[in-house]
Amino acid sequence: MEYRQVGRSGLTVSTMGLGCNNFGARLNEDDTAKVVHAALDEGVTFFDTAAMYGDGLSEAYLGSALGARRGEAVIATKFGAHRRPGADQATGSRSGIIRECEASLSRLGTDHIDLYYQHYPDKHTPIEETLAALDHLVRDGKVRYIANSNVNGWQIADADHLAARGTTGRFIASQFEWNLLKRGAEDEIVPACRRFGLGMIPFFPLASGLLTGKYSAGEPFPVGSRMAGSAYFAKDATEKNFATVDRLRAIADEHRHTLLELAVGWLLAQDGVPSVISGATSAEQVRQGSAAAARTLSGEAVDAVTAATEL
Repeated sequence: MEYRQVGRSGLTVSTMGLGCNNFGARLNEDDTAKVVHAALDEGVTFFDTAAMYGDGLSEAYLGSALGARRGEAVIATKFGAHRRPGADQATGSRSGIIRECEASLSRLGTDHIDLYYQHYPDKHTPIEETLAALDHLVRDGKVRYIANSNVNGWQIADADHLAARGTTGRFIASQFEWNLLKRGAEDEIVPACRRFGLGMIPFFPLASGLLTGKYSAGEPFPVGSRMAGSAYFAKDATEKNFATVDRLRAIADEHRHTLLELAVGWLLAQDGVPSVISGATSAEQVRQGSAAAARTLSGEAVDAVTAATEL
């Protein structure tokens, strides 16, 4: 396993990050523990969860699974998920952040969060207040580093300028959807991250499984797969995407890689990407992901993949 620093910081993470959104949803506590320990045994240190995953069960199951091995893990979690209609919609407020942090610490069974994300931008709260609240948590030792997620390029720039003008810490990373079938982030988010030194953490790197080869055009989705169970993900099973996957499969064969290795390796070849977040529902999937992260693509393969997905 390779390890890299996140943005302009000393935070070190494994190039494969384990997405924990299946914990408490598709996996019970015992199966979660098997996946977590398989990841640790593979050298995976980066675990990505959120308060909203499994309505808090993901954090609880992750904390329980880590147990005495907490010191081997870098835990990233998130606050500020969208709330149900009601009086308090200010997810980035000082009171909301402190309340959510305390709840996450309790569920995780730890005294600190290594990387704390604002899950979604909050239009109700000035980013200055959010940064100040997060800085308070950092000074208290409850959070080590801070990051954002699902933001636009201008929001990355705005937060960085305000932090630089004031006395608060800066976001060191940004997490967003980025894969070979969805490269729209390269228009403004990727350049903004590079300009302001934020590490880029791609999620959905496998396009809900389309980039693993498990789905075929015109064929029913496999039983139990993500696309079989969710119309939200199934909408990406388009003719255009299947055509792109066919081009990528040809490149993979030519360069003696799997489709999975192309999907992960291309992202890890991009300047500023310290880790790629991918979920798993079994120890075998963890091992496959770890092996894919270990296969470095040649420059020729990277260029071929880039060209094949820009059409």
